[in-house]
Amino acid sequence: MLEKLLALFKLKEHGTDVKTEVIAGITTFLSMAYILAVNPSMLAAAGMDQGAVFTATAVSAAIATIIMGVFANYPVALASGMGLNAYFAYTVVPMVAGMGITDPWKVALTAILVEGIIFIILSIFKFRETLVNSVPANLKYGISAGIGLFISIVGLKGAGIVTTDAFAIVGEDGTATVSSSTLVAMGDLGSPQVVLAFVGLILIGVMWHFKVKGAILWGILGTWVLGIIAELAGWYVVNPDAGVYSLIPNFSSGILPPSLAPTFFKFDFSFVAGHFVNFAAIVFAFLFVDLFDTVGTLIGVADQGNLLNDKGELPNAGPALMSDAIGTVAGAVLGTSTVTSYVESTAGVAEGGRTGLTAISTAVMFVLALFLSPIFLAIPSFATTPALLFVGLLMMKSVLKMKFDGDIADVVGGFLALVMMPFTYSIANGIMFGIVAWVLLKVCTAKVKDIHPVMWVSFGLFVLRIITLVAGA
Repeated sequence: MLEKLLALFKLKEHGTDVKTEVIAGITTFLSMAYILAVNPSMLAAAGMDQGAVFTATAVSAAIATIIMGVFANYPVALASGMGLNAYFAYTVVPMVAGMGITDPWKVALTAILVEGIIFIILSIFKFRETLVNSVPANLKYGISAGIGLFISIVGLKGAGIVTTDAFAIVGEDGTATVSSSTLVAMGDLGSPQVVLAFVGLILIGVMWHFKVKGAILWGILGTWVLGIIAELAGWYVVNPDAGVYSLIPNFSSGILPPSLAPTFFKFDFSFVAGHFVNFAAIVFAFLFVDLFDTVGTLIGVADQGNLLNDKGELPNAGPALMSDAIGTVAGAVLGTSTVTSYVESTAGVAEGGRTGLTAISTAVMFVLALFLSPIFLAIPSFATTPALLFVGLLMMKSVLKMKFDGDIADVVGGFLALVMMPFTYSIANGIMFGIVAWVLLKVCTAKVKDIHPVMWVSFGLFVLRIITLVAGA
């Protein structure tokens, strides 16, 4: 058995062994297991069954990660992507619901299915690398940093630290006018949710400083445990009518994973025919964000593990990208948001993981986690807020790579992608404004030759999207 593993994953060639790979895989799982608490909570806000989403998240992560380990032999784990799940829950679903569509989350799952199929086709013909290389670096970095800010606002709002609810503006004559502005305001800083969320962020920061493995996960669990203590002490008062639920796990139904039935193969293709342009824009936004997230993660992990070739290229990239595409389709069928490669895989690589055996070990941990659903489903949104804030912080590091004194199209495009995501509360809007501004500035500065055909296609699609928004206003 040992010899087969050595041969299958080429452990000797990569200077590693079974023990190192297994420990690395467990480390990667601990670093990204927070998604099992965050994703069900976020998609439940979109109207999906929380238990089914938990099972779908764990199973799709295991499937995609196994495929990555066996066929690509990379120490990279996959799961429902942060940022992409926020776009799913807080942009796509509300937009579709505004059109009077029942169960709008089914439309979002349909878009993810189409995205995954497109990715499979693009991977077969090696188009994904071309698409990624055609987008300027500044825009890529702006998109990544913008998603970081967007995730942070989602986290802050989830714990009640900030609010975007309507508020009254009092004029000089003493009259009050109710404003529906989305400008943020301070929440109740004395509430247990807000206090514990801040405590959790500090916990993660301290553990991160001392290089504690799985700091983000332990931060979530620590905040949750403090919440249970607050509930038992009477500070955190359970009130289901106000959306405040008990934090104590309910094992009355056993430890078997929740059923997938509420989300399995739940698609709505009728929306495509009646709202094709809107649907195409949704698919493109999923496609675009996932493109850069996946390729950037693969290159980052490979670089840290010294897996890039002499030209700085990613060997065996085809199977890796195909694994990601298949994972996306599997996730849509099971009932979860876009599955993508996780940058937390670098934690396992830092522990010595170099081959697909690391990924297989992580996948096994996701399977075992299925039987801990009562724990993960009892974790409240304020306990996941520290994780969202810290992940947002990590993604914001991309702004350090941005150039603000170069080509004006790159500068403005990247900046708009960065600021329009949080300020319009939409990842898609950030990408749209960034690309449209970039193309227009290239045209106005007589640099049309710099515009790759795929950017023209992107520009045209987003112009159509703007037209539909204006027409529907």
